[in-house]
Amino acid sequence: MLQRIQTIYLLLAFALCIGCLCMPVAHFLEPESVEQVDMYNLWLVSDGNHLFSFCPVMMAILVIASGVVFVDIWLYRRRALQMRLATFSMILLVAWYIAYGVISYVLSTEMPAIWRPHWTAALPAVAFILLYLAFRGILKDEMLVRSLDRLR
Repeated sequence: MLQRIQTIYLLLAFALCIGCLCMPVAHFLEPESVEQVDMYNLWLVSDGNHLFSFCPVMMAILVIASGVVFVDIWLYRRRALQMRLATFSMILLVAWYIAYGVISYVLSTEMPAIWRPHWTAALPAVAFILLYLAFRGILKDEMLVRSLDRLR
């Protein structure tokens, strides 16, 4: 039953989480120079040079969320577990935003630079919305199966 709409939602959420892993999520612009420092989920990059690995928390959260969503796609026969995993993935995406805010705040206070979010920072939010839509679709399927069981 991979043709269900919630499977498409889960697949799109997985792709968005992976996309966010691969692209920068913020920029730090230094006011006195033209140099720009890109903030990825794991490190900072300045003009192609890896500056330092600062906090793997953001990357770990997105990797776990992506893995859970990928596993969630294939659990279409176990709807209760699928709903729990979708909820867990949504909680992980909220945790990613908390880590993103804390790390961005700490780095903006340490660096004399202007912090600018990148458009890819919105990808986990869109994935959260897709996971919520998938959760509602799974719940609707579960209610349908329960109503058909009562008719028998």
